[in-house]
Amino acid sequence: MIHEIQPHKLNNVFVAGRKPAAGDIVICVKEDSLMVSELEGNVKFPTWQELPETLDYQYLFSLDKQGVFYLLQEGREPLPGFTYKTLREIRYEIGAPLQLMYMMYTAWHLICWYRDNRFCGRCGSHTRHSTRERALICDKCGNRIYPRIVPAVIAGVIWEDKILLTKYANRKMSFYALIAGFTEIGETLEECVAREVMEETGLKVKNIRYYKSQPWGSVQDLIMGFYCDVDGDTHIHIDKSELKEGVWVSRAEIEGQRDDWSLTNQMMMTFKAGKEPH
Repeated sequence: MIHEIQPHKLNNVFVAGRKPAAGDIVICVKEDSLMVSELEGNVKFPTWQELPETLDYQYLFSLDKQGVFYLLQEGREPLPGFTYKTLREIRYEIGAPLQLMYMMYTAWHLICWYRDNRFCGRCGSHTRHSTRERALICDKCGNRIYPRIVPAVIAGVIWEDKILLTKYANRKMSFYALIAGFTEIGETLEECVAREVMEETGLKVKNIRYYKSQPWGSVQDLIMGFYCDVDGDTHIHIDKSELKEGVWVSRAEIEGQRDDWSLTNQMMMTFKAGKEPH
């Protein structure tokens, strides 16, 4: 999966007052895109020495002790040889070693949080970056804002020797996936699994058991994967506003996704190998 980058290490501990130095990576943003270049079939991000020293930077984390910073002045013209691309374009058109892709997705998670909280949601005043911790502070009303992490579930629904595979409606995805959704306020993860499966396919489930979790920074998620068994009627009634297809697929017929980054893909292939928890 995307976060399994050993022996590399992403250290997300906040370091107060850390300034960029030569060789540190800088994430430059314009709307929903990042500034990158393609170097010998590999993605490259700008480094601090390639940008003017007078700009403002926010420390995010380190990757193998190399600092990663967010350029606060967004929308700059790209450096020579660089262009702006979305996460999806970088993932499928350029590619990179897994540790760089995980770095990029995690940086995007934090950048979206910083961008979305430039103003206090309580009183509307400007916020400032804390110098002591990863937080944004409103000096007018005292509101302190911490990073937003959205809990979500993935459900591998099993019927005998088959698993339920789906395709999203209105998305540019040709591959199969599993049922997924966001956890509601006041809802347990297990209740979320049962509700999402019922809403999207009309199926009841039982024996809900935890498998693994995965951070997924492109949508600020922490995804938790569960397997469960269909309970009763196996006829699929898809919610066409969410899905365009839902089918029962045997272990032998399962095909993996284009890469092995996602928890969804790992759960599909784990079921294919007959190694899912019971």
